[in-house]
Amino acid sequence: MINILLLIIGFFMLIKGADLFVDGSSGLAKNFKVPGVIIGLTIVALGTSAPELAVSTSAAFSGSNEIALSNVVGSNIFNILSVLGICAIIHPIPVDNGIIKRDFPISIIATVIVMLMTGGITLLTGNYSNAPLSMSDNIGMTSRITGTLLIATFIVYIMILVVESRKHTENEESTDFIPIWKCVLLILTGLILIVAGGQAVVYSAKEIARAFGMTESLIGLTIVAVGTSLPELVTSIVAARKGETGLAVGNAVGSNIFNLLLILGVSAVINPVAVNLASIYDMCILIVISIVTYIFSITKKNINRIEGAIMVLLYVTDVVFAIVR
Repeated sequence: MINILLLIIGFFMLIKGADLFVDGSSGLAKNFKVPGVIIGLTIVALGTSAPELAVSTSAAFSGSNEIALSNVVGSNIFNILSVLGICAIIHPIPVDNGIIKRDFPISIIATVIVMLMTGGITLLTGNYSNAPLSMSDNIGMTSRITGTLLIATFIVYIMILVVESRKHTENEESTDFIPIWKCVLLILTGLILIVAGGQAVVYSAKEIARAFGMTESLIGLTIVAVGTSLPELVTSIVAARKGETGLAVGNAVGSNIFNLLLILGVSAVINPVAVNLASIYDMCILIVISIVTYIFSITKKNINRIEGAIMVLLYVTDVVFAIVR
């Protein structure tokens, strides 16, 4: 009962925190004449990725490699299929041209590179000792060198965003402004509620899941991944309902890039992360669904309700596959 109550309180904190965070972030964007999509890809993405960062780094310190990696991969799958899918069902979301040309390709290419570097090449070449392999067998490693390269790539990505934001500052129209001090207060308050709510949901969900005998890897891929991605879901839904569609899409895609490059990079630098066969399969699934969503985005430069429903169904299918596996 305590865990159920904690879960409900966590949800409330996430919803309220996301509402304040969106207001503060969009207000800050208007004050500095920065496009909402850039704010979504940076400030909002970093804020809503804070739970993933906390969980994965804690798991890395404690040596729980399965949770550290499956949390990142599971969160990215959830962001692409559930966050964008649910937002599209609520309100068809246009996809910014910059996301189509820059951020989606970066997310897909980075996932492919990480998959190949951490065990994909070993699997493709058949250069492993165990035959046949089981899902729990380790076939690769996210080393400290790989982690450092991921962090360096993330820094370059942020620099590209800063340059892009400067190009668009002159095109931003002056609208009703919220004082900067109030924007900062809203962002900080929202961030505190989001992080605290995310942690409350993850803790209570893990305890409830363990009562049903779920494995650590499955908990990381589903319960923990969904729990730490709730800020992205709630923030994007609130943003979509407020008409901040650029913020909604930028938040989801930006969070995926943050998770893959920064969070996995930091986790690997702290403690090299072993990669098992199940994680390689999950990264392959992430690549496929990212490409499918990218195709949805470039056809009409938006994601409509039917495509959103398909994406949500794909996520349910993936969860069922993970449980059966």
